[in-house]
Amino acid sequence: MNFIDFAYASTQNQEPSALGFLLPIFILILMYFILIRPQSKKLKEHKQMLTELKIGDEVATAGGLLGIVIKIGESFVLLKIANNVEIKLQKTSVSKILPKNSLEAIK
Repeated sequence: MNFIDFAYASTQNQEPSALGFLLPIFILILMYFILIRPQSKKLKEHKQMLTELKIGDEVATAGGLLGIVIKIGESFVLLKIANNVEIKLQKTSVSKILPKNSLEAIK
């Protein structure tokens, strides 16, 4: 009997183990708790923050700009970033609402 016949014969007698079924399920559950759940929680918090956004709020954007909200549209926000300088941004680019008077402390 050569090695190939021996290897083929040994695989014919093996039965599937419970570990073979449970390992992929365990990996999927682990991925859910490590990757998917925290990301969806963060997205939910960001949407909540955008709904609470109001005129006069001091915000920081994803690009690093700091400004005061002047006008809020359905999907856009108008920010005042300096005297006589206003920019229009997508609402989703607002990453954080800053505490009141924090822009004056930075200047």
